Amino acid sequence: MKVFKFGGASVNTIDRIKNVKDIISLYANEKLVIIISAMGKTTNALEKVVEAFYAGNKEEALQLFTVIKNQHVTTAKYLLVTHYNACYEQLNNFFTEVEWLLHDKPVREFDYYYDQVVCVGELLSTCIVSYYLNEAGVANKWIDVRDIIRTDDNFRDANIDWTYTEEKVKTMVHGLWSMDDILLTQGFIGSTDENESTTLGREGSDYTAAVFANLLNAESQTIWKDVEGVMSADPKQFPDAQLMPELSFDEVIEMAYYGAQVIHPKTIKPLQNKGIPLHVKCFLDPSLPGTVISKKQVKHLPPVVIIKEKQVLMHLHSQDFSFVGEKPMSELYKILGELNIKPNLIQTGAISLQLCLDDRAEKTEHLATAVNAIFDVQLERNLSLLTIRHFNNELLMKMTSGKQVILKQQTPETVQVLYR
Repeated sequence: MKVFKFGGASVNTIDRIKNVKDIISLYANEKLVIIISAMGKTTNALEKVVEAFYAGNKEEALQLFTVIKNQHVTTAKYLLVTHYNACYEQLNNFFTEVEWLLHDKPVREFDYYYDQVVCVGELLSTCIVSYYLNEAGVANKWIDVRDIIRTDDNFRDANIDWTYTEEKVKTMVHGLWSMDDILLTQGFIGSTDENESTTLGREGSDYTAAVFANLLNAESQTIWKDVEGVMSADPKQFPDAQLMPELSFDEVIEMAYYGAQVIHPKTIKPLQNKGIPLHVKCFLDPSLPGTVISKKQVKHLPPVVIIKEKQVLMHLHSQDFSFVGEKPMSELYKILGELNIKPNLIQTGAISLQLCLDDRAEKTEHLATAVNAIFDVQLERNLSLLTIRHFNNELLMKMTSGKQVILKQQTPETVQVLYR
């Protein structure tokens, strides 16, 4: 059996949803688990709903959500005839879940409400695609992944309970395959033991697919994207980006660690543990070979360029001018662990250190408050972090020309530059 993951770009128009059906049809008589993301920019739109709700602007939040509702209902109307009423009924149940929440006042942390609202994007898209496939003669069974993937309550970056999830996969998935060869479900989301929705981190659908591939001992996992395969840089920013036909698990983990968006950072480990190859293929032209990621080591790779925007640099200075030694560092790492914050870059000095972080305002403020007992704290915002794997000096000079460099770290293989 194979696991497929289709991203939001592959289902953001009527024609592209029909294209998904054509791709799946190429694999007739094979058992498939298909993971589908929210349509297009739905996740971004739902984030604005949460932000308005949390700011106390209930009417604005409801209006923004109404736009999302209408977009999905319109898509269902264009795609469906005989299955429209059943699809609309299920969509309406999801709409109601969110609207009930939006009529309340926030009494919990932002990340909790984020997960309860944003998770609906995947539920809506998979509902519509599943009904369309069934109407088009591609029989499939829709599953609510929240009934399978159990997580803790670390909202927005939840950790999977592998023991519970493996048991649910065995009891649910294998039983359903006796009736349908194709099972269709959501990526990115899960549920706590109190049935509260959680998300696995942005772009977490790749990770969901890898979890299923691992627990089902899949032959392979394929991520269908709007690019030829894994590129040496974002082709939207760098038109001369090169296709990399083969990559090792190790290389992709490094790329993901530094922020490359093509593969979710957690995706590789479940595949690597069982030697399951990962294919990245183009849904616009399935005949293209794409990229194969496996245990095989690959040499002579081109420079790989990764840029992360919206970075904050946290300057930490010893309060009594004592060395930043083992004790304050261990306290700092304990705080980072408790807040589930992963710095993108750390640079230490004798009596100071700098942390470069994704600027998620609430978490940044929590961290600044927590470390204030140990260090004097200053924040520097609106920065960008450039990472180049397999760099050369000519490219580095070109990429940093005209930039105000704030921080730089370099190894023989990788250079990172934080700049304004």
